[in-house]
Amino acid sequence: MKQQIAWLMEQLKLSKRREFGTSSEKSDYDQINLFNEAEVITDSAASELSAGEVRAHQRKNPRAVDRLPPDLPVEIIEHELPEDERFCPDCGGALHTMGRETHDELKLIPAKATITRHVRHTYACRDCEHNAEKPVFVKAAMPVPVIKGSFASPEAIAHIASQKFVMGLPLYRQEQDWNRNGVHLSRQTMSNWLIRSAGDWLKPVYDRLHQILCAGDVLHADETTLQVLHEPSRETESQSYMWLYRTSGDASHPIVLYDYQTSRSGAHPKAFLRDFKGYLHTDGWEEYRRRLPDDITVVGCWAHCRRRYEAAYKALAEKDRPGSETLRGL
Repeated sequence: MKQQIAWLMEQLKLSKRREFGTSSEKSDYDQINLFNEAEVITDSAASELSAGEVRAHQRKNPRAVDRLPPDLPVEIIEHELPEDERFCPDCGGALHTMGRETHDELKLIPAKATITRHVRHTYACRDCEHNAEKPVFVKAAMPVPVIKGSFASPEAIAHIASQKFVMGLPLYRQEQDWNRNGVHLSRQTMSNWLIRSAGDWLKPVYDRLHQILCAGDVLHADETTLQVLHEPSRETESQSYMWLYRTSGDASHPIVLYDYQTSRSGAHPKAFLRDFKGYLHTDGWEEYRRRLPDDITVVGCWAHCRRRYEAAYKALAEKDRPGSETLRGL
């Protein structure tokens, strides 16, 4: 009974801590920082560096991050006195240059939209036109369009994809940005471009990375919940999962692959890792150990193990924490 009471008291303490305590994984940036982010992170005491000061300053302060790359093109603007003003205001003698002050500015040139018009020439033989049974035509070589029948270019699709998936800019905002620049490009067209390009050009790259990933000896896997709207044959509230697989920390070329599935069944990692033989780091989800074949050795994650020690440590009274077994586990 004493053991049971002690256990229940630990659970009560942990429950209160989860409900009222601070979370170490909570981000410092919430939605309100959309408006006052600059005020939150400003540091008026921080100094900026010019291109010439970068190398010497980095030796003193390795954490310096504000710097201008030395290989950027430099536009030099000379500020000189007009010829008729290069006279001494006291004696009227001619003035000469005795020194120069240099000030660097970072100049950004906004993206520029252009049209690349491919004109393909077709050639015919004059002699064959008159003497041969049928005329001969020869066409000049031309690059294959990234999407047949579309005015999409690789550069335009790469820009839209990076803005959406790297910068987190939704397509409807990109549509507005295109319109402000005089290009009327709908979000539906951009969606079609992304989906078509992913299937035609990125899927082969993904498959090749999948082969390289499964050829390794050590991998990591995890899954997280995901809600997908407007999915065929499924309710909007249906819960889906995004499975993640990545190479180990000692890989010369890190690979991270995502695999979307509609459930948390262990059949999904079994299918994805069908060509893998080695050690797989996972959490305690039993489907990994129950469904994966014997040639895949499932090993535990130290981070997940440490959480148990941390919970037990927080459940202890302050006086019992020093020298405790839970402290050793941490």
